[in-house]
Amino acid sequence: MSSSTTAKPGRTAPRNRTHYLYIAVIVAVALGILVGIVAPDFAKELKPLGTGFVALIKMMIQPVIFCTIVLGVGSVASAARVGKVGGLALGYFITMSTFALAIGMVVGNILKPGDGLQLDESAASAGQEQAAGAHSSTADFLVGIIPDSMLSSLTSGEVLQTLLVALLIGFALQRMGRSGAPILRGIEHVQRLVFRVLAMIMWAAPVGAFGAIAAVVGETGVGALKSLAVLMIGFYITCALFVFLVLGTLLKVATGVSVFSLFKYLGREFLLIVSTSSSESALPRLIAKMEHAGVDKPTVGVVVPTGYSFNLDGTAIYLTMASLFIAEALGDPLSIGEQISLLFFMMIASKGAAGVTGAGMATLAGGLSSHRPELVDGVGLIVGIDRFMSEARAVTNFSGNAIATILIGHWTGGLDRPQLDRVLSGQDPFDETTMIDDHGDDAHLDQAEVAPAGPAGPVRPTQSV
Repeated sequence: MSSSTTAKPGRTAPRNRTHYLYIAVIVAVALGILVGIVAPDFAKELKPLGTGFVALIKMMIQPVIFCTIVLGVGSVASAARVGKVGGLALGYFITMSTFALAIGMVVGNILKPGDGLQLDESAASAGQEQAAGAHSSTADFLVGIIPDSMLSSLTSGEVLQTLLVALLIGFALQRMGRSGAPILRGIEHVQRLVFRVLAMIMWAAPVGAFGAIAAVVGETGVGALKSLAVLMIGFYITCALFVFLVLGTLLKVATGVSVFSLFKYLGREFLLIVSTSSSESALPRLIAKMEHAGVDKPTVGVVVPTGYSFNLDGTAIYLTMASLFIAEALGDPLSIGEQISLLFFMMIASKGAAGVTGAGMATLAGGLSSHRPELVDGVGLIVGIDRFMSEARAVTNFSGNAIATILIGHWTGGLDRPQLDRVLSGQDPFDETTMIDDHGDDAHLDQAEVAPAGPAGPVRPTQSV
């Protein structure tokens, strides 16, 4: 299996200049912080730059997910393989979310960061405003997974709608046998086009990072950070403990892979998330990088999109600690029974909030409004620092989904371990130009033959990952 950067005969390998892009992102973040401190009013006006960049990335998410899932599901021999991956993924997500809730609850009860704070009228009104924009009921969430039409699933902005339609089409292509092969080949070409467009959009990352960071520093200032430092620092430490001790240990014991080498490989994605405070900004790149790292398409196609709605480790920790903080600050501490009841209620209500900046606070307000309405006003106490906590939520959610993809690929036999070792050691670098990994072989698109269809559909030669 050759490197993705190996030049083909008669072809000159393009020079990789993307490292300049991420150096520019770091410089842009530093300049954004400086502008936010020196000229806060001007910095607030730069917010559309960050919002626009995130919107460009989100524009690409549904086409990326659709192509990845259809190719992954449509090219495997049996639907049982996809069902095994999906079932294991959901079981894993529930288990890890429970661990995250437990850790947040323990740390929140130890720190008691809300002691001594006072709720003023402006903070109370801010809390009510957040509750007004909160998520709907769990039943509405489940019904909302069904799109208005098959085509609208690509334009709705709802990841789970795309996931549902892509799975249905993938299974249908399985059943079509040989006649489905031309459709799969066409979708492969569409996927290449989509990733090319995404690679072009990424060159706007420095501008987006500058606008996003400058705006948040200009809006919050330093005062909010000082007054609520205990909660914010406690939350950051709790997220780090969960990622490195719980998830990192699980990854090392189960696969022998170091979490530090995996995070080094995903360093550019972490920088993008911190710059934009949205884990969705790195979702398309996570899909491409996991495939390059040796995880097969069905596993990546099912685990990553599903994880972005159900594997909310950072959000679970945030909801736990923020709820305990608010109850302490309002002088109405929650009993252990009330904590468990409220937090599991909000974990269910939070589905779909992982990638959206600020959605965690809306979920918190909505959960309190439905379960303990007398605590809703207290949400206003953390409005000032929620943007900084949003970054930790997004990074933790992203980390959990990356590790979950490797683990589930390993457990289901969908991980090419030699390829993963080559990638993490730097021997097979990711192709930033195309973001499609063929491991140096373009011939798979020109394969004329597809194996005869079995009872469950075609047995199609799959791309080596």
